[in-house]
Amino acid sequence: METNKMKFCFVAILGAPNAGKSTLVNKLIGSKVSIVSPKVQTTRSRIRGILVEGDTQLVLVDTPGIFSASQRFERAMVASAWTESDEADQRLLLIDAQKGLDKNTKAIITRLQTEKKKAVLVLNKIDLLPKSKLLPLIEELNGLKIFTDVFLISAKTGEQVDELKKFLIQKAPRGVWMFPEDQLTDLPNRLFAAEVTREKLFLMLQKELPYTLSVETTSYKEKEDSIRIEQTIYVEREGLKPIVLGKSGQMIKKIGASARQELSRLFEKEVHLFLFVKVKENWRQDPSQYKDWGLDFNA
Repeated sequence: METNKMKFCFVAILGAPNAGKSTLVNKLIGSKVSIVSPKVQTTRSRIRGILVEGDTQLVLVDTPGIFSASQRFERAMVASAWTESDEADQRLLLIDAQKGLDKNTKAIITRLQTEKKKAVLVLNKIDLLPKSKLLPLIEELNGLKIFTDVFLISAKTGEQVDELKKFLIQKAPRGVWMFPEDQLTDLPNRLFAAEVTREKLFLMLQKELPYTLSVETTSYKEKEDSIRIEQTIYVEREGLKPIVLGKSGQMIKKIGASARQELSRLFEKEVHLFLFVKVKENWRQDPSQYKDWGLDFNA
Protein backbone atom coordinates (compact mmCIF):
# COMPACT_ATOMS: atom_id res chain seq x y z
CA MET A 1 0.00 0.00 0.00
CA GLU A 2 1.23 3.52 -0.81
CA THR A 3 2.38 5.33 2.31
CA ASN A 4 0.53 8.54 1.44
CA LYS A 5 -2.80 6.65 1.46
CA MET A 6 -2.35 5.08 4.88
CA LYS A 7 -4.38 6.15 7.93
CA PHE A 8 -3.31 5.48 11.50
CA CYS A 9 -4.92 6.24 14.86
CA PHE A 10 -4.18 5.55 18.54
CA VAL A 11 -7.47 5.09 20.40
CA ALA A 12 -7.38 5.09 24.22
CA ILE A 13 -10.38 3.45 25.90
CA LEU A 14 -10.89 4.88 29.37
CA GLY A 15 -13.42 3.99 32.03
CA ALA A 16 -14.09 2.91 35.58
CA PRO A 17 -13.30 -0.69 36.59
CA ASN A 18 -15.55 -3.30 34.96
CA ALA A 19 -17.05 -0.88 32.41
CA GLY A 20 -16.37 -3.43 29.67
CA LYS A 21 -13.19 -2.04 28.08
CA SER A 22 -11.53 -5.41 27.45
CA THR A 23 -14.74 -6.87 26.03
CA LEU A 24 -15.06 -3.91 23.66
CA VAL A 25 -11.46 -4.18 22.44
CA ASN A 26 -11.89 -7.90 21.75
CA LYS A 27 -15.17 -7.27 19.90
CA LEU A 28 -13.68 -4.49 17.75
CA ILE A 29 -10.63 -6.59 16.88
CA GLY A 30 -12.71 -9.71 16.26
CA SER A 31 -10.30 -11.81 18.30
CA LYS A 32 -9.22 -12.15 21.91
CA VAL A 33 -6.33 -9.85 22.74
CA SER A 34 -7.30 -8.83 26.28
CA ILE A 35 -8.45 -11.03 29.16
CA VAL A 36 -11.95 -10.67 30.57
CA SER A 37 -13.56 -11.58 33.88
CA PRO A 38 -16.61 -10.40 35.84
CA LYS A 39 -14.28 -9.09 38.58
CA VAL A 40 -13.15 -5.46 38.63
CA GLN A 41 -9.55 -4.42 37.86
CA THR A 42 -8.77 -7.54 35.84
CA THR A 43 -6.62 -5.51 33.43
CA ARG A 44 -3.31 -4.61 35.09
CA SER A 45 -1.49 -2.79 32.30
CA ARG A 46 -2.35 -1.30 28.98
CA ILE A 47 -3.05 -3.83 26.22
CA ARG A 48 -2.88 -2.71 22.59
CA GLY A 49 -5.15 -4.45 20.12
CA ILE A 50 -4.44 -3.80 16.45
CA LEU A 51 -7.22 -3.49 13.88
CA VAL A 52 -6.61 -3.18 10.15
CA GLU A 53 -9.38 -2.37 7.74
CA GLY A 54 -8.67 -1.17 4.21
CA ASP A 55 -6.13 1.65 4.34
CA THR A 56 -6.57 2.19 8.10
CA GLN A 57 -4.78 0.78 11.12
CA LEU A 58 -6.30 1.44 14.55
CA VAL A 59 -4.38 0.73 17.74
CA LEU A 60 -7.03 0.20 20.44
CA VAL A 61 -5.58 0.64 23.92
CA ASP A 62 -7.35 -1.27 26.68
CA THR A 63 -6.39 0.64 29.82
CA PRO A 64 -6.70 -0.39 33.48
CA GLY A 65 -9.87 0.83 35.17
CA ILE A 66 -9.55 4.29 36.72
CA PHE A 67 -10.53 4.63 40.37
CA SER A 68 -9.34 6.27 43.59
CA ALA A 69 -6.14 4.32 44.12
CA SER A 70 -4.25 4.15 47.41
CA GLN A 71 -1.70 1.32 47.07
CA ARG A 72 1.42 1.58 44.90
CA PHE A 73 0.29 -1.14 42.49
CA GLU A 74 -3.13 0.46 42.01
CA ARG A 75 -1.60 3.92 41.52
CA ALA A 76 0.69 2.55 38.82
CA MET A 77 -2.27 1.03 36.96
CA VAL A 78 -4.28 4.25 37.07
CA ALA A 79 -1.25 6.34 36.02
CA SER A 80 -0.81 4.02 33.03
CA ALA A 81 -4.38 4.69 31.91
CA TRP A 82 -3.92 8.47 32.05
CA THR A 83 -0.62 8.27 30.17
CA GLU A 84 -2.33 6.42 27.33
CA SER A 85 -5.11 9.01 27.36
CA ASP A 86 -2.61 11.84 27.03
CA GLU A 87 -0.86 10.20 24.07
CA ALA A 88 -3.96 9.11 22.14
CA ASP A 89 -5.26 10.55 18.88
CA GLN A 90 -8.79 9.61 19.90
CA ARG A 91 -10.16 9.14 23.41
CA LEU A 92 -13.20 7.01 24.27
CA LEU A 93 -14.86 7.18 27.68
CA LEU A 94 -16.70 3.91 28.23
CA ILE A 95 -19.49 4.12 30.82
CA ASP A 96 -21.52 1.25 32.23
CA ALA A 97 -25.12 2.36 31.55
CA GLN A 98 -26.35 0.49 34.62
CA LYS A 99 -23.98 2.35 36.96
CA GLY A 100 -24.26 5.69 35.18
CA LEU A 101 -22.39 8.58 36.76
CA ASP A 102 -20.89 6.73 39.69
CA LYS A 103 -18.05 8.10 41.83
CA ASN A 104 -15.24 6.77 39.62
CA THR A 105 -16.81 7.99 36.37
CA LYS A 106 -17.45 11.43 37.84
CA ALA A 107 -13.78 11.67 38.85
CA ILE A 108 -12.67 10.75 35.32
CA ILE A 109 -14.95 13.38 33.80
CA THR A 110 -13.77 16.01 36.28
CA ARG A 111 -10.16 15.43 35.29
CA LEU A 112 -10.99 15.61 31.59
CA GLN A 113 -12.86 18.86 32.21
CA THR A 114 -9.96 20.30 34.23
CA GLU A 115 -7.50 19.40 31.47
CA LYS A 116 -9.92 20.71 28.82
CA LYS A 117 -9.88 17.40 26.96
CA LYS A 118 -12.69 16.04 24.82
CA ALA A 119 -13.79 12.43 24.50
CA VAL A 120 -16.22 10.24 22.61
CA LEU A 121 -18.94 8.96 24.91
CA VAL A 122 -19.53 5.22 24.59
CA LEU A 123 -22.44 4.10 26.77
CA ASN A 124 -22.07 0.35 27.25
CA LYS A 125 -24.42 -2.45 28.43
CA ILE A 126 -27.48 -0.71 26.99
CA ASP A 127 -29.10 -4.13 26.62
CA LEU A 128 -29.38 -4.26 30.43
CA LEU A 129 -31.11 -0.90 30.92
CA PRO A 130 -34.69 0.12 29.97
CA LYS A 131 -34.86 2.95 27.43
CA SER A 132 -36.89 4.98 29.90
CA LYS A 133 -33.78 5.22 32.09
CA LEU A 134 -31.33 5.55 29.21
CA LEU A 135 -32.56 8.88 27.80
CA PRO A 136 -32.23 10.89 31.05
CA LEU A 137 -28.69 9.54 31.49
CA ILE A 138 -27.72 10.57 27.95
CA GLU A 139 -29.13 14.06 28.53
CA GLU A 140 -27.19 14.38 31.79
CA LEU A 141 -23.94 13.27 30.16
CA ASN A 142 -24.40 15.53 27.13
CA GLY A 143 -24.86 18.44 29.52
CA LEU A 144 -21.27 18.03 30.68
CA LYS A 145 -20.01 19.48 27.36
CA ILE A 146 -16.93 17.26 26.98
CA PHE A 147 -18.26 14.71 24.50
CA THR A 148 -17.82 15.19 20.76
CA ASP A 149 -19.94 12.18 19.79
CA VAL A 150 -22.17 9.62 21.48
CA PHE A 151 -22.51 5.87 20.86
CA LEU A 152 -24.88 3.48 22.60
CA ILE A 153 -23.52 -0.06 22.47
CA SER A 154 -23.41 -3.49 24.02
CA ALA A 155 -19.83 -4.74 23.84
CA LYS A 156 -20.99 -8.19 24.91
CA THR A 157 -23.64 -8.69 22.20
CA GLY A 158 -21.94 -6.48 19.60
CA GLU A 159 -24.91 -4.12 19.27
CA GLN A 160 -23.81 -0.91 17.51
CA VAL A 161 -20.10 -1.86 17.81
CA ASP A 162 -19.70 -1.85 14.02
CA GLU A 163 -21.01 1.72 13.91
CA LEU A 164 -18.38 2.73 16.46
CA LYS A 165 -15.70 0.99 14.42
CA LYS A 166 -16.77 2.80 11.22
CA PHE A 167 -16.63 6.12 13.07
CA LEU A 168 -13.08 5.49 14.33
CA ILE A 169 -11.90 4.47 10.86
CA GLN A 170 -13.50 7.54 9.33
CA LYS A 171 -11.87 9.86 11.90
CA ALA A 172 -8.40 8.32 11.63
CA PRO A 173 -5.82 10.83 10.33
CA ARG A 174 -3.28 10.16 7.61
CA GLY A 175 -0.27 8.34 8.98
CA VAL A 176 2.09 5.43 8.49
CA TRP A 177 1.13 2.17 10.18
CA MET A 178 3.11 1.24 13.30
CA PHE A 179 2.57 -2.53 13.14
CA PRO A 180 2.56 -5.29 10.49
CA GLU A 181 -0.81 -5.93 8.84
CA ASP A 182 -1.30 -9.39 10.37
CA GLN A 183 -0.40 -8.47 13.98
CA LEU A 184 -3.29 -8.45 16.49
CA THR A 185 -1.52 -7.13 19.61
CA ASP A 186 1.82 -5.69 20.70
CA LEU A 187 1.91 -8.06 23.67
CA PRO A 188 4.62 -10.76 23.23
CA ASN A 189 3.29 -14.32 23.14
CA ARG A 190 4.92 -15.29 26.44
CA LEU A 191 3.23 -12.36 28.23
CA PHE A 192 -0.08 -13.01 26.49
CA ALA A 193 0.08 -16.67 27.58
CA ALA A 194 0.59 -15.54 31.19
CA GLU A 195 -2.43 -13.23 30.88
CA VAL A 196 -4.63 -16.10 29.68
CA THR A 197 -3.66 -18.22 32.69
CA ARG A 198 -4.29 -15.24 34.99
CA GLU A 199 -7.77 -14.92 33.48
CA LYS A 200 -8.51 -18.53 34.47
CA LEU A 201 -7.34 -17.80 38.01
CA PHE A 202 -9.80 -14.90 38.15
CA LEU A 203 -12.63 -17.05 36.89
CA MET A 204 -12.02 -20.12 39.05
CA LEU A 205 -10.72 -18.89 42.40
CA GLN A 206 -12.54 -17.18 45.26
CA LYS A 207 -13.27 -13.49 45.14
CA GLU A 208 -10.14 -11.77 46.48
CA LEU A 209 -7.41 -14.34 45.89
CA PRO A 210 -6.64 -13.54 42.19
CA TYR A 211 -5.61 -9.99 43.12
CA THR A 212 -2.75 -11.39 45.22
CA LEU A 213 -1.44 -13.60 42.41
CA SER A 214 1.03 -13.04 39.60
CA VAL A 215 1.77 -15.29 36.61
CA GLU A 216 5.13 -15.44 34.86
CA THR A 217 5.96 -17.45 31.73
CA THR A 218 9.36 -18.88 32.61
CA SER A 219 9.80 -20.94 29.44
CA TYR A 220 8.25 -20.59 25.97
CA LYS A 221 9.48 -22.97 23.28
CA GLU A 222 7.70 -23.00 19.95
CA LYS A 223 7.96 -25.80 17.41
CA GLU A 224 6.35 -26.12 13.99
CA ASP A 225 3.21 -27.84 15.28
CA SER A 226 3.25 -27.24 19.05
CA ILE A 227 4.30 -24.91 21.87
CA ARG A 228 5.73 -25.92 25.25
CA ILE A 229 5.03 -23.36 27.98
CA GLU A 230 6.12 -23.35 31.61
CA GLN A 231 4.55 -20.82 33.97
CA THR A 232 4.94 -19.96 37.62
CA ILE A 233 1.99 -18.68 39.65
CA TYR A 234 3.33 -16.54 42.49
CA VAL A 235 1.38 -16.21 45.73
CA GLU A 236 2.24 -13.79 48.52
CA ARG A 237 2.27 -16.28 51.40
CA GLU A 238 2.54 -20.00 52.02
CA GLY A 239 -1.06 -20.36 53.19
CA LEU A 240 -2.38 -19.45 49.73
CA LYS A 241 -0.62 -22.27 47.87
CA PRO A 242 -3.11 -25.01 48.94
CA ILE A 243 -6.01 -22.89 47.67
CA VAL A 244 -4.45 -22.53 44.21
CA LEU A 245 -3.45 -26.19 44.10
CA GLY A 246 -6.78 -27.49 45.40
CA LYS A 247 -7.44 -30.86 47.00
CA SER A 248 -5.10 -33.46 45.49
CA GLY A 249 -4.04 -30.81 42.94
CA GLN A 250 -7.47 -30.73 41.31
CA MET A 251 -7.78 -26.93 41.12
CA ILE A 252 -4.42 -26.35 39.43
CA LYS A 253 -5.25 -29.15 36.97
CA LYS A 254 -8.58 -27.49 36.17
CA ILE A 255 -6.92 -24.09 35.69
CA GLY A 256 -4.19 -25.59 33.52
CA ALA A 257 -6.64 -27.52 31.34
CA SER A 258 -8.77 -24.43 30.71
CA ALA A 259 -5.74 -22.22 29.93
CA ARG A 260 -4.21 -24.87 27.68
CA GLN A 261 -7.42 -25.27 25.69
CA GLU A 262 -7.75 -21.51 25.23
CA LEU A 263 -4.10 -21.03 24.24
CA SER A 264 -4.29 -23.88 21.71
CA ARG A 265 -7.28 -22.18 20.10
CA LEU A 266 -5.69 -18.72 20.07
CA PHE A 267 -2.24 -19.82 18.89
CA GLU A 268 -3.74 -22.40 16.49
CA LYS A 269 -1.23 -24.99 17.69
CA GLU A 270 -1.17 -27.75 20.27
CA VAL A 271 -0.03 -26.24 23.58
CA HIS A 272 1.69 -28.21 26.35
CA LEU A 273 1.30 -26.13 29.51
CA PHE A 274 3.04 -26.80 32.83
CA LEU A 275 2.06 -24.76 35.90
CA PHE A 276 4.00 -24.34 39.15
CA VAL A 277 3.03 -22.47 42.31
CA LYS A 278 5.63 -20.62 44.37
CA VAL A 279 5.64 -18.13 47.22
CA LYS A 280 7.00 -14.66 46.41
CA GLU A 281 6.30 -12.33 49.28
CA ASN A 282 5.46 -8.72 48.43
CA TRP A 283 5.74 -9.27 44.68
CA ARG A 284 3.67 -6.10 44.28
CA GLN A 285 6.67 -4.18 45.65
CA ASP A 286 9.09 -5.64 43.07
CA PRO A 287 10.14 -3.00 40.49
CA SER A 288 10.90 -5.71 37.89
CA GLN A 289 7.24 -6.76 37.87
CA TYR A 290 6.19 -3.22 37.05
CA LYS A 291 8.71 -3.05 34.22
CA ASP A 292 7.32 -6.27 32.68
CA TRP A 293 3.82 -4.76 32.65
CA GLY A 294 4.95 -1.36 31.39
CA LEU A 295 3.97 0.32 34.67
CA ASP A 296 5.76 3.11 36.53
CA PHE A 297 6.94 1.82 39.91
CA ASN A 298 7.09 5.39 41.25
CA ALA A 299 3.67 6.53 40.04
